[in-house]
Amino acid sequence: MPGWLSAGGWGLLAGSALVMGALAGYLVRVPPKVIASVMAFGGGVLLSAVSFDLIADANERGGLLPTSLGAVVGALAYTLSNVALARRGARHRKRSGELQPSEDAHPGSGTAIALGALLDGIPESIVIGTSLLGGGAVSVTTVVAVFISNVPEGLSSAAGMRRAGRGRVYVFGLWSAIALASCLASIFGYSLLGDASTSALAAIAALAGGAILAMIADTMIPEAFDDAHLWTGLIAVLGFLAAFSLAQW
Repeated sequence: MPGWLSAGGWGLLAGSALVMGALAGYLVRVPPKVIASVMAFGGGVLLSAVSFDLIADANERGGLLPTSLGAVVGALAYTLSNVALARRGARHRKRSGELQPSEDAHPGSGTAIALGALLDGIPESIVIGTSLLGGGAVSVTTVVAVFISNVPEGLSSAAGMRRAGRGRVYVFGLWSAIALASCLASIFGYSLLGDASTSALAAIAALAGGAILAMIADTMIPEAFDDAHLWTGLIAVLGFLAAFSLAQW
């Protein structure tokens, strides 16, 4: 199988979890505490993947200073983009409650939410694609971590979209498009970065790690804490250990 096709398949698999989560969040009345708990677990899983698959790998390839700079640049780029989208109505795109604005209340918020969802998923997918470079096997830990974390993201956001009055066509069309974008981002990571140097790949991993860490802090943990409250930390640790254990196999 061509490498680019394999990369796209893994990216699509990880992205498909968003559609699965959205189906559950939109069609089933999932209790808010359950959504928050699953979000906390997914946040812990991603934290583990960032720590041991992205940042540690970047440090091993490029050293501490380039890794630190890359992570800060990634976090800054994500934060600035997130601020711009938040002003247009996407601030609470992962919230399952009544914080998401309707299109009537905030015109253009639907487009902003769609762009925000795309912003959240692209760094993860690019990393999946680059993990296949050099003829290596895909990072199973990263794929599993992204898949697990995508389920609560889709679930929580779709539940909020339903409460904001957004229809099924919009919700499922959005998450299907994001899943497809995840596939294309993985292909991009594999195809266009194939000639990148070891230092460049380390920088990309650090950039993605910084962006994902910022995303967890800005969108996933706040949603989890809203309803899980004092259990958020414990559940996140369980998710972290689950992903860490997988990486040791």
